Amino acid sequence: MRYRVTHRTTYHGRQTVSIGHNQAWLEPRPVPSQHLESFSLTISPEPSIRSRRTDFFGNPVTAFSFNEGYEQLEVTATTLVTVTPPTEHTVSQEQASEPWEQVLLRTRQHADRESREACQFVCASPRVMWCREMQKYARHSFSAGRPILEALHDLTQRIHEDFVYDSRATTVTTPVQEVFRIRRGVCQDFAHLQIALLRSIGLPARYISGYLRTVSAEGAPRLVGADASHAWLSVCCGQAGWVDTDPTNNRFISDDHICLAWGRDYSDVPPLTGVFIGGGQHRLRVEVDVVPLPVAGPSF
Repeated sequence: MRYRVTHRTTYHGRQTVSIGHNQAWLEPRPVPSQHLESFSLTISPEPSIRSRRTDFFGNPVTAFSFNEGYEQLEVTATTLVTVTPPTEHTVSQEQASEPWEQVLLRTRQHADRESREACQFVCASPRVMWCREMQKYARHSFSAGRPILEALHDLTQRIHEDFVYDSRATTVTTPVQEVFRIRRGVCQDFAHLQIALLRSIGLPARYISGYLRTVSAEGAPRLVGADASHAWLSVCCGQAGWVDTDPTNNRFISDDHICLAWGRDYSDVPPLTGVFIGGGQHRLRVEVDVVPLPVAGPSF
Protein backbone atom coordinates (compact mmCIF):
# COMPACT_ATOMS: atom_id res chain seq x y z
CA MET A 1 0.00 0.00 0.00
CA ARG A 2 1.11 3.53 -0.81
CA TYR A 3 -0.09 6.45 1.32
CA ARG A 4 0.02 10.19 1.66
CA VAL A 5 -0.31 11.10 5.33
CA THR A 6 -1.05 14.64 6.49
CA HIS A 7 -0.79 15.27 10.23
CA ARG A 8 -1.72 18.82 11.25
CA THR A 9 -1.51 20.14 14.82
CA THR A 10 -2.79 23.62 15.68
CA TYR A 11 -2.43 25.53 18.96
CA HIS A 12 -4.56 28.64 19.57
CA GLY A 13 -3.65 30.82 22.56
CA ARG A 14 -5.67 33.67 24.01
CA GLN A 15 -2.44 35.48 24.79
CA THR A 16 0.91 35.67 23.10
CA VAL A 17 3.38 32.85 23.71
CA SER A 18 6.71 34.59 24.38
CA ILE A 19 9.08 31.60 24.29
CA GLY A 20 8.52 27.99 23.19
CA HIS A 21 10.66 24.85 22.83
CA ASN A 22 9.27 21.82 21.02
CA GLN A 23 10.15 18.34 19.75
CA ALA A 24 8.32 16.34 17.07
CA TRP A 25 8.34 12.60 16.40
CA LEU A 26 6.48 12.95 13.10
CA GLU A 27 8.99 11.63 10.55
CA PRO A 28 8.61 7.84 10.00
CA ARG A 29 11.61 5.89 11.24
CA PRO A 30 13.41 3.56 8.80
CA VAL A 31 11.96 0.05 9.04
CA PRO A 32 12.23 -2.85 6.55
CA SER A 33 8.49 -2.91 5.82
CA GLN A 34 8.31 0.77 4.80
CA HIS A 35 9.84 2.85 2.02
CA LEU A 36 9.78 6.57 2.79
CA GLU A 37 9.48 8.44 -0.51
CA SER A 38 9.30 11.94 0.93
CA PHE A 39 8.69 13.82 4.17
CA SER A 40 8.22 17.51 4.94
CA LEU A 41 7.54 19.34 8.18
CA THR A 42 6.03 22.81 7.81
CA ILE A 43 6.00 25.03 10.91
CA SER A 44 4.12 28.34 11.03
CA PRO A 45 5.29 30.81 12.19
CA GLU A 46 8.87 30.02 11.19
CA PRO A 47 10.82 28.97 14.31
CA SER A 48 13.90 30.85 15.48
CA ILE A 49 15.90 27.61 15.74
CA ARG A 50 15.31 24.27 14.05
CA SER A 51 17.35 21.05 14.07
CA ARG A 52 17.04 17.33 13.39
CA ARG A 53 18.57 14.45 15.34
CA THR A 54 18.17 10.72 15.96
CA ASP A 55 17.11 9.69 19.46
CA PHE A 56 18.35 6.75 21.54
CA PHE A 57 15.88 4.33 19.94
CA GLY A 58 16.78 5.33 16.37
CA ASN A 59 13.79 7.59 15.73
CA PRO A 60 14.26 10.86 13.79
CA VAL A 61 13.31 13.88 15.91
CA THR A 62 12.85 17.52 14.87
CA ALA A 63 13.48 20.14 17.56
CA PHE A 64 12.39 23.76 17.12
CA SER A 65 12.23 26.84 19.31
CA PHE A 66 10.72 30.33 19.25
CA ASN A 67 12.41 33.40 20.69
CA GLU A 68 9.66 35.72 19.46
CA GLY A 69 5.97 35.73 20.32
CA TYR A 70 3.09 34.03 18.52
CA GLU A 71 -0.61 33.45 19.22
CA GLN A 72 -1.15 30.47 16.92
CA LEU A 73 1.18 27.62 16.05
CA GLU A 74 0.54 25.21 13.19
CA VAL A 75 2.74 22.15 12.58
CA THR A 76 2.00 20.09 9.46
CA ALA A 77 3.80 16.84 8.63
CA THR A 78 3.31 15.47 5.11
CA THR A 79 4.54 11.95 4.37
CA LEU A 80 4.58 9.83 1.23
CA VAL A 81 5.29 6.20 2.12
CA THR A 82 4.89 2.69 0.72
CA VAL A 83 4.13 -0.12 3.17
CA THR A 84 4.88 -3.75 2.41
CA PRO A 85 2.49 -6.33 3.92
CA PRO A 86 4.20 -8.15 6.81
CA THR A 87 4.42 -11.92 6.92
CA GLU A 88 1.09 -13.40 7.98
CA HIS A 89 1.20 -15.94 10.79
CA THR A 90 -1.06 -18.91 10.15
CA VAL A 91 -2.49 -21.02 12.97
CA SER A 92 -0.01 -23.80 12.19
CA GLN A 93 2.90 -21.31 12.29
CA GLU A 94 1.71 -19.97 15.63
CA GLN A 95 1.51 -23.48 17.04
CA ALA A 96 4.97 -24.33 15.66
CA SER A 97 6.68 -21.31 17.24
CA GLU A 98 9.02 -21.97 20.15
CA PRO A 99 7.67 -22.11 23.73
CA TRP A 100 7.54 -18.68 25.31
CA GLU A 101 9.75 -19.82 28.22
CA GLN A 102 12.64 -20.35 25.78
CA VAL A 103 12.38 -16.72 24.66
CA LEU A 104 12.25 -15.67 28.31
CA LEU A 105 15.35 -17.72 29.16
CA ARG A 106 17.30 -16.39 26.18
CA THR A 107 16.44 -12.82 27.19
CA ARG A 108 17.52 -13.36 30.79
CA GLN A 109 20.77 -14.97 29.72
CA HIS A 110 21.54 -12.26 27.13
CA ALA A 111 22.13 -15.17 24.77
CA ASP A 112 22.57 -13.10 21.61
CA ARG A 113 22.70 -9.50 20.42
CA GLU A 114 18.94 -9.29 19.86
CA SER A 115 18.26 -10.54 23.39
CA ARG A 116 20.66 -8.00 24.87
CA GLU A 117 19.06 -5.15 22.96
CA ALA A 118 15.56 -6.37 23.86
CA CYS A 119 16.32 -6.19 27.60
CA GLN A 120 15.69 -2.43 27.62
CA PHE A 121 12.03 -3.21 26.88
CA VAL A 122 11.54 -5.58 29.83
CA CYS A 123 11.67 -3.17 32.78
CA ALA A 124 8.96 -0.83 34.01
CA SER A 125 8.93 2.61 32.34
CA PRO A 126 7.20 5.94 33.12
CA ARG A 127 3.83 4.91 31.61
CA VAL A 128 4.08 1.11 31.98
CA MET A 129 3.90 -0.50 35.42
CA TRP A 130 2.03 -3.55 36.65
CA CYS A 131 0.64 -5.37 39.67
CA ARG A 132 0.16 -9.00 40.70
CA GLU A 133 -3.36 -9.16 39.25
CA MET A 134 -2.10 -8.04 35.86
CA GLN A 135 0.59 -10.74 35.92
CA LYS A 136 -2.10 -13.30 36.75
CA TYR A 137 -4.15 -12.09 33.76
CA ALA A 138 -1.15 -12.52 31.45
CA ARG A 139 -0.37 -16.00 32.78
CA HIS A 140 -3.79 -17.20 31.64
CA SER A 141 -2.57 -16.86 28.04
CA PHE A 142 1.06 -17.76 28.67
CA SER A 143 0.61 -21.18 30.21
CA ALA A 144 3.48 -23.65 30.58
CA GLY A 145 5.04 -24.69 27.28
CA ARG A 146 2.65 -22.75 25.08
CA PRO A 147 4.07 -21.53 21.73
CA ILE A 148 4.84 -17.83 21.99
CA LEU A 149 2.93 -16.69 18.87
CA GLU A 150 -0.15 -18.67 19.89
CA ALA A 151 -0.01 -17.19 23.40
CA LEU A 152 0.49 -13.66 22.03
CA HIS A 153 -2.48 -14.07 19.69
CA ASP A 154 -4.61 -15.28 22.60
CA LEU A 155 -3.64 -12.36 24.85
CA THR A 156 -4.36 -9.84 22.09
CA GLN A 157 -7.79 -11.37 21.54
CA ARG A 158 -8.63 -11.41 25.25
CA ILE A 159 -7.79 -7.72 25.64
CA HIS A 160 -9.99 -6.93 22.64
CA GLU A 161 -12.88 -8.91 24.12
CA ASP A 162 -12.52 -7.88 27.78
CA PHE A 163 -11.89 -4.14 27.32
CA VAL A 164 -14.20 -1.51 25.81
CA TYR A 165 -12.98 1.23 23.47
CA ASP A 166 -14.17 4.45 25.13
CA SER A 167 -12.53 7.77 24.24
CA ARG A 168 -14.10 9.47 27.27
CA ALA A 169 -12.93 6.98 29.89
CA THR A 170 -9.27 7.98 30.06
CA THR A 171 -6.82 10.80 29.37
CA VAL A 172 -3.24 10.76 28.11
CA THR A 173 -2.04 10.55 31.75
CA THR A 174 -4.34 7.74 33.00
CA PRO A 175 -2.17 5.05 34.68
CA VAL A 176 -2.22 1.64 33.01
CA GLN A 177 -3.26 -0.02 36.27
CA GLU A 178 -6.38 2.18 36.26
CA VAL A 179 -7.11 1.09 32.68
CA PHE A 180 -6.83 -2.52 33.84
CA ARG A 181 -9.28 -1.81 36.67
CA ILE A 182 -11.99 0.03 34.69
CA ARG A 183 -11.60 -2.17 31.55
CA ARG A 184 -11.96 0.83 29.23
CA GLY A 185 -9.71 3.10 27.19
CA VAL A 186 -8.29 3.90 23.75
CA CYS A 187 -5.52 2.50 21.55
CA GLN A 188 -2.72 4.10 23.60
CA ASP A 189 -4.16 2.57 26.78
CA PHE A 190 -4.52 -0.90 25.26
CA ALA A 191 -0.98 -0.81 23.88
CA HIS A 192 0.38 0.19 27.29
CA LEU A 193 -1.75 -2.47 28.93
CA GLN A 194 -0.54 -5.33 26.76
CA ILE A 195 3.06 -4.15 27.13
CA ALA A 196 2.64 -4.16 30.91
CA LEU A 197 1.14 -7.66 30.86
CA LEU A 198 4.00 -9.02 28.75
CA ARG A 199 6.71 -7.33 30.79
CA SER A 200 5.13 -8.61 33.98
CA ILE A 201 6.14 -12.14 32.92
CA GLY A 202 9.54 -11.03 31.63
CA LEU A 203 8.93 -10.70 27.87
CA PRO A 204 10.31 -7.65 26.02
CA ALA A 205 7.68 -5.39 24.42
CA ARG A 206 7.98 -1.91 22.93
CA TYR A 207 5.44 0.83 22.20
CA ILE A 208 4.77 1.78 18.55
CA SER A 209 3.43 5.19 17.51
CA GLY A 210 1.95 5.48 14.03
CA TYR A 211 -1.13 5.65 11.87
CA LEU A 212 -3.88 3.27 10.82
CA ARG A 213 -5.82 3.57 7.60
CA THR A 214 -9.54 3.53 8.29
CA VAL A 215 -12.11 2.38 5.76
CA SER A 216 -15.48 4.15 5.44
CA ALA A 217 -18.71 2.21 5.39
CA GLU A 218 -19.65 0.93 1.96
CA GLY A 219 -21.15 3.72 -0.12
CA ALA A 220 -20.22 6.46 2.35
CA PRO A 221 -17.81 9.23 1.31
CA ARG A 222 -14.39 9.17 2.90
CA LEU A 223 -14.06 11.87 5.57
CA VAL A 224 -10.93 13.98 5.24
CA GLY A 225 -9.21 14.34 8.59
CA ALA A 226 -11.20 11.48 10.12
CA ASP A 227 -8.16 9.27 10.64
CA ALA A 228 -6.09 9.61 13.81
CA SER A 229 -2.79 8.73 15.34
CA HIS A 230 -2.67 5.10 16.39
CA ALA A 231 -0.68 2.97 18.82
CA TRP A 232 0.18 -0.70 19.00
CA LEU A 233 3.13 -2.78 20.27
CA SER A 234 5.92 -5.05 19.14
CA VAL A 235 7.00 -8.17 21.04
CA CYS A 236 10.33 -9.97 20.91
CA CYS A 237 9.31 -13.51 19.94
CA GLY A 238 12.65 -15.27 19.72
CA GLN A 239 13.17 -17.10 16.43
CA ALA A 240 10.09 -15.32 14.99
CA GLY A 241 11.77 -11.94 15.58
CA TRP A 242 9.85 -8.84 16.63
CA VAL A 243 6.13 -9.30 16.01
CA ASP A 244 3.73 -6.33 15.97
CA THR A 245 0.24 -6.80 17.36
CA ASP A 246 -2.72 -4.41 17.64
CA PRO A 247 -4.98 -5.17 20.65
CA THR A 248 -7.40 -2.37 19.75
CA ASN A 249 -8.30 -4.22 16.54
CA ASN A 250 -7.47 -7.80 17.60
CA ARG A 251 -4.93 -8.50 14.87
CA PHE A 252 -1.31 -8.70 13.96
CA ILE A 253 -0.42 -5.58 11.98
CA SER A 254 -1.03 -5.33 8.24
CA ASP A 255 -0.17 -2.88 5.47
CA ASP A 256 -2.89 -0.64 6.96
CA HIS A 257 -0.40 0.26 9.73
CA ILE A 258 2.22 2.98 9.22
CA CYS A 259 5.03 3.08 11.80
CA LEU A 260 6.31 6.45 13.04
CA ALA A 261 8.49 5.68 16.05
CA TRP A 262 9.03 3.26 18.91
CA GLY A 263 10.17 3.45 22.51
CA ARG A 264 9.46 2.07 25.96
CA ASP A 265 6.07 3.82 26.08
CA TYR A 266 4.25 6.93 24.86
CA SER A 267 6.46 9.26 26.89
CA ASP A 268 9.44 8.35 24.67
CA VAL A 269 7.71 9.11 21.36
CA PRO A 270 4.85 11.64 21.61
CA PRO A 271 4.04 13.02 18.13
CA LEU A 272 4.57 16.58 19.38
CA THR A 273 5.61 17.88 22.77
CA GLY A 274 7.04 21.07 24.21
CA VAL A 275 7.12 23.77 26.86
CA PHE A 276 6.23 27.44 26.49
CA ILE A 277 5.85 30.64 28.45
CA GLY A 278 2.62 32.61 28.07
CA GLY A 279 -0.36 31.81 25.90
CA GLY A 280 -2.97 31.78 28.66
CA GLN A 281 -5.79 29.37 27.92
CA HIS A 282 -5.16 27.53 24.69
CA ARG A 283 -6.93 25.10 22.40
CA LEU A 284 -5.36 22.14 20.66
CA ARG A 285 -6.64 20.64 17.43
CA VAL A 286 -5.16 17.58 15.70
CA GLU A 287 -6.16 16.37 12.23
CA VAL A 288 -4.74 13.27 10.56
CA ASP A 289 -5.53 12.29 7.01
CA VAL A 290 -4.33 8.93 5.59
CA VAL A 291 -4.98 8.73 1.86
CA PRO A 292 -4.27 5.53 -0.13
CA LEU A 293 -2.55 6.20 -3.46
CA PRO A 294 -1.98 4.07 -6.56
CA VAL A 295 1.16 1.97 -6.32
CA ALA A 296 3.57 2.87 -9.08
CA GLY A 297 4.06 -0.02 -11.50
CA PRO A 298 7.41 -1.20 -12.91
CA SER A 299 8.93 0.86 -15.71
CA PHE A 300 10.12 -0.89 -18.91
